[in-house]
Amino acid sequence: MGSQIAAHVANVGIPCDLLDIPPAELTAEERANRLTLDSPAVRNRIAQAALDRMRSAKTRSPFYAPDVAELIRVGNFHDHAEWLADADWIIEAVVENLDVKKQVHEQIDQHRRRGTLVSSNTSGISIRAIAEDLPEDYQECFLGTHFFNPPRYMYLIELIPTDTTRPDLVEFISDFAEHTLGKGIVHCKDTPNFIANRIGVFSLLHTVHLMLEEGYTIDEVDAVTGPPMGRPRSATFRLVDIIGLDVLVDVANNVYENATNHEQREFFQVPDFILQMVEKGWLGEKTGGGFYQRRRGENGSEIWTLDYNTLEYGPRSEVRFDLINEVRRIADAGERLKRLINSDDRAGQFAWKCLSHTMRYAASRIPEISDDLESIDNVMKWGFNWELGIFEAWDAIGMPESVERMKAESYAIPPLVGNLLDSGRTSFYKTSSNSQPMKSNPDASLIDMGDGVLCLEFHSKMNTIDNPSIEMMFEAVDEVERNFEGLVIGNHADNFSVGANLALMLERARNRDWEALEGMISAYQRANMRFRLSSKPVVAAPAGMALGGGCEIAFGADRICAAAETYIGLVEVGVGLIPAAGGVKEMAIRCLEGVPLDADTDPFPHFKRAFETIAYAKVSESAAGAKQLGYLRDTDTVSINRAHHPHDAKQLVLTMAADGYQEPQPRQVFVMGKTGLTQLKSEIDLAQRAGQFSGHDVKILNQLAFVLCGGELSVPQYVSEDHLLALEREAFLRLCGEEKTHQRIEYTLKTGKPLKN
Repeated sequence: MGSQIAAHVANVGIPCDLLDIPPAELTAEERANRLTLDSPAVRNRIAQAALDRMRSAKTRSPFYAPDVAELIRVGNFHDHAEWLADADWIIEAVVENLDVKKQVHEQIDQHRRRGTLVSSNTSGISIRAIAEDLPEDYQECFLGTHFFNPPRYMYLIELIPTDTTRPDLVEFISDFAEHTLGKGIVHCKDTPNFIANRIGVFSLLHTVHLMLEEGYTIDEVDAVTGPPMGRPRSATFRLVDIIGLDVLVDVANNVYENATNHEQREFFQVPDFILQMVEKGWLGEKTGGGFYQRRRGENGSEIWTLDYNTLEYGPRSEVRFDLINEVRRIADAGERLKRLINSDDRAGQFAWKCLSHTMRYAASRIPEISDDLESIDNVMKWGFNWELGIFEAWDAIGMPESVERMKAESYAIPPLVGNLLDSGRTSFYKTSSNSQPMKSNPDASLIDMGDGVLCLEFHSKMNTIDNPSIEMMFEAVDEVERNFEGLVIGNHADNFSVGANLALMLERARNRDWEALEGMISAYQRANMRFRLSSKPVVAAPAGMALGGGCEIAFGADRICAAAETYIGLVEVGVGLIPAAGGVKEMAIRCLEGVPLDADTDPFPHFKRAFETIAYAKVSESAAGAKQLGYLRDTDTVSINRAHHPHDAKQLVLTMAADGYQEPQPRQVFVMGKTGLTQLKSEIDLAQRAGQFSGHDVKILNQLAFVLCGGELSVPQYVSEDHLLALEREAFLRLCGEEKTHQRIEYTLKTGKPLKN
């Protein structure tokens, strides 16, 4: 965990030292290389190995970009303890053991500068107990910082000051974590397991006890406690497999042993079958099996499920809950949950019991673990990825109605809830007074952000683009040019836009409705050009996935203010097409920006790089990576905290307007014509011979090369943007007529993956 924290600190441009203990034994490789325990490579091996693992991560890299790793210096705590004297913030992230943490902090105190901020990354150990034997100055500068794993991707940090922590340092680290590290901050009290693991583990273990009591299976429980309840697909038991059964046991024991006056303490007793699993070493993913186990079957890899009665694995059982299939189709999390818990179905009854117990438990922990319910809600949303916090969910199902139901079941109502109802309140949160959209259709809306800035927000499924979205794009520019200072294109959804509505495009292509297809693509291009040529500044604010047409919408803006976690790319080749809403045109422009076009410059390497970026459907792993791929310019900005992202984009619009925004003019684009086309076709041919491309790939890529080079022009020259847009449309429609393209689109719609045919 310490290495992952170091990686995220490096992500925001801050140099970081990563120290671990020197190993006690040599590896076989070290012995073969005649190294000793005194060799620096050996003594730094543990920290270096952690850095190497992060560098080589094939998915979900801890780093925004590979070169970020250069900001981390590795060493060991014995030989390089003097480095602590140069640190502004020292984060301890050793094993969750109070005695070990106390020993480490005693050593830190010997080397740190007086007044240096020190924190412990712990999920539940008493912060006061860790530093209680240390000097007053140390205790004043010490607090808990519970990063959630993995730190780059998880939004939450729990901050846990003690009674002796200096308030100014708490304020500083809260501001730093929010604005520099991009985190959501929740202030916790120094109670066992703080907020996240106190409430989260209660909810989890209560679910396990309820399963045992009522005879549900592991598969049934996970079918209910995942997305139907507004929670991740990992649900209950898959989640424990991810975090580790040993970790669950340690966290549960910490509450059971330290919250001795707790009225529901018995729920933190870990069931015997889980303790037996830990004894057997069945700890979850890290040991190859926990509640689930991956096995090789006749049809490839299979997932088997544990029978907790026999402690034997068997093929996953088919879960037959008609209600689950019904509620999955309800988009609104509150409505979905309300429908689920108000059903007499076994799934609905289990969901109600899980939810209602957790609600009462959370309400009864105020003010013990937190003084406000919003902190508890934020922890569950940011730390466990629940769609709704506990009290938000309570409002969604109806607080008065649910309380009456609990009373009918003879449960005591927590004083917080009873007092609210007695005061005449019927909800925990006041109804939002946000204004309605200025204009709206099923796919998009126009929202007044205030201060003269309009927002165009997409809200179709996955924010796919279709005719209603395109119509609102035109409406947005018209409205901005009449009445506003500028436009932001963005939303609060997980993803900016995954591009055009493929299902509709496939239907039209198979029906050979070329007029409708051509009309849509032409309108899409013109809408993006309206953004680009608007007399008022337009800023795109992508976050999450901005793929295909979503990427092209961002290209249409004057500037891009991207969230740090933006995964942007032109992926059309994967479905048998090429970008046709200005994507190829924009890459032709961007690949030569800053390149002097004189007799000494060969532009082909730049065109080749742009071609390969589209041909291989490269998608950035972050906003930083998007700059390296050429999707973002150096003048585009990055917003580190997703909650601040819309505001950051709005401020960029206002800054551009205040600086005297000048209406852009149509551009002339340099293309290579036959000169570049011949070279690109040669590259395609070599790659096909090497087995990289199929016959249909070659057909697609020849069309891409043709457009990127401006067609078969006899010499390199400048052409208009409209010239390239026309080529994009023609190539796109030509490929829409290919059966193998239809097969690719259909496969992607079914699986979410590209087809190689």
